[in-house]
Amino acid sequence: MIDDLDPDLDLAPVVAEQPHPLLFATVSGAHLYGFPSRDSDVDLRGAHLLPAADLVGLREPVETRSRMWIRDGVEMDLVTHDLRKFVRLMLRRNGYVLEQLLSPLVAHTGDTHRELAALTPDVLTSHHAHHYRGFGVTQWRLFEKTGELKPLLYTFRALLTGIHLMRSGEVQAHLPTLLDEVPAAPAYLPELIAAKAAHEHGGADVEHARVQADVERLHELLDAAQNASALPDAPRAHDALHDLLVRVRLQG
Repeated sequence: MIDDLDPDLDLAPVVAEQPHPLLFATVSGAHLYGFPSRDSDVDLRGAHLLPAADLVGLREPVETRSRMWIRDGVEMDLVTHDLRKFVRLMLRRNGYVLEQLLSPLVAHTGDTHRELAALTPDVLTSHHAHHYRGFGVTQWRLFEKTGELKPLLYTFRALLTGIHLMRSGEVQAHLPTLLDEVPAAPAYLPELIAAKAAHEHGGADVEHARVQADVERLHELLDAAQNASALPDAPRAHDALHDLLVRVRLQG
């Protein structure tokens, strides 16, 4: 279990306030990644269940609900997808939804959540490396534009998660854990994590050429790990996820 979330923060009322039944809700973002700041917002992600009637008529259903607000002085950011959309995202090379599904920071769970998590090994493919490679590139560009520490840590987190996933078949989003799991992780990352804890939007006190060389090296390792990965080319859980979706929808 990751202990980066304020134990005094009660998320149960947030779950109870939602207009559609929540199948699960977990905490993602910096808390999941292991480098929250004192003023970090709480990113809640999950899946809800629309009534079957919303899906069989002429009107297009709103499959994604999002809301941002302040609760007890903490900024909350909630995004949930209807189960059908969430399952479709699982079947793509989308690391985000798998990290959310498997997050140990659980605000609400149930049988459907556990069934989805159990099917994750049959969703993973070697092509999930593209997700982490692309996210790493996007965050590096943001770091080069702003000089902020946050996108730099996001860059390293994405690349290390991708490398570890290709090598082990495990989705691990927690950067401090990845430092032990991936020997190639730069030795200065614990210092950057500590600096991020003090300032959410502080600048990165790093030697640009050094971190750029390390990022390029991790990209090369991700490429090599993908080429050598034992993960399949396509997900194998399509039929099982279809059956789960139909069953849960009909049960309401």
